[in-house]
Amino acid sequence: MGLRALEGRVLAYAPWILGASLLGHLAMVAFQAKMTMVDLMVYRNASPELFTGLLYDWRLEEFSDQFALPFTYPPFSALVFVPLSWVPWGLARWLWQLACLACLWFVTRKSLQLVGSNDPRRAMLWTGLFVWVEPVRTTLNYGQVNLVLAALLLGTMVSARSWKQGAGVGIAAGLKLTPAISGLYFLLNRRYRAAAWSVVAFFGTVGLGYLISPRLSDEYWFHLLGDASRVGPVGSAINQSLRGALSRTVGYDVGTGPIFLGAVAVAVVLTGFALHASLKAEDALAMIVSVQFLGLLVSPISWSHHWVWAVPALMWLIYSAKHRLATVTAVAWILAIGSYLISFLLKAQPSIWIIPRPWYHSALGWVYPAVGVLTLVTVAVVLRRRAARSREEVEHPVDLLRE
Repeated sequence: MGLRALEGRVLAYAPWILGASLLGHLAMVAFQAKMTMVDLMVYRNASPELFTGLLYDWRLEEFSDQFALPFTYPPFSALVFVPLSWVPWGLARWLWQLACLACLWFVTRKSLQLVGSNDPRRAMLWTGLFVWVEPVRTTLNYGQVNLVLAALLLGTMVSARSWKQGAGVGIAAGLKLTPAISGLYFLLNRRYRAAAWSVVAFFGTVGLGYLISPRLSDEYWFHLLGDASRVGPVGSAINQSLRGALSRTVGYDVGTGPIFLGAVAVAVVLTGFALHASLKAEDALAMIVSVQFLGLLVSPISWSHHWVWAVPALMWLIYSAKHRLATVTAVAWILAIGSYLISFLLKAQPSIWIIPRPWYHSALGWVYPAVGVLTLVTVAVVLRRRAARSREEVEHPVDLLRE
């Protein structure tokens, strides 16, 4: 039986698979004590401190035996999260989980639409499966904001309206700085109006922060910004950036020294090839994924749950690429995010602060960056070959028909 035929049979059960996954997850929300949603607790409990001036002095002591979690986002982000503090914690948990599940559905459905698939059953099937992969699972367990940001970016960046494209990126960057790299998508596509709107929207969020608390805004933008140690342990297995992987390999934090800069240069070059090929092919999803992967690779800290962009990447690899290398890369992603390898490595390390570890743990700790780099290579190879094939069809249509 062919893969398409097999998928056709499975799709008939897609609503049941999605329903079972959602029920299983919601049961965990109701009964699983380990779903502490500590990051959501930080967003909710810290945000009112925006009005007391203690936002960046506040720490979450609960569930934080090795690291009392601070609020690490801009003041505008705290303002957005303030409404969560107006409702009881139990209700806030449920509202956030439902919102994140809706965003997962949207990201999956939108990714499939961008590769030309409009079958809602396919979106149901993959959403039901993605609930259980590690980046999504940990996002839900921690109560993280990643799925919300991915939905905001994916929904606005492909809009036909410049103001909507730019506003989405600008607001996302105002909530959490890393989405700012999405502006590269506009510049490469020569969508200068969208780029301008993103700058306006971003500085609008900064201005709103200054309007509410000039002192906290100064503290964040001129003192705390760029302090990776405040965000968390750079060398922990959960940090799946190039800096994290390199640090675990050499046994100390490489910082922004020559080792890190060399790796960044390689990532930039590979991303350049992927983006050039995506631009020539007019493949929006491949370009968006490439830009987001570059951000994840070069950021000082990219927690494993930040890699929810593996979801649209997989949809592109499976339904758009149609190449043997894409199949290999898709399988690599499924193994990487379906095996819960990062969770194993977290348990295996003696402390989140101890960087040196056995060589095999260091090697396994490259999993997301390695497959991320492989994805960039795959995008470049597949789309360059597709472009070459298209040129052959134009130049030698008769010869291709004979084949």
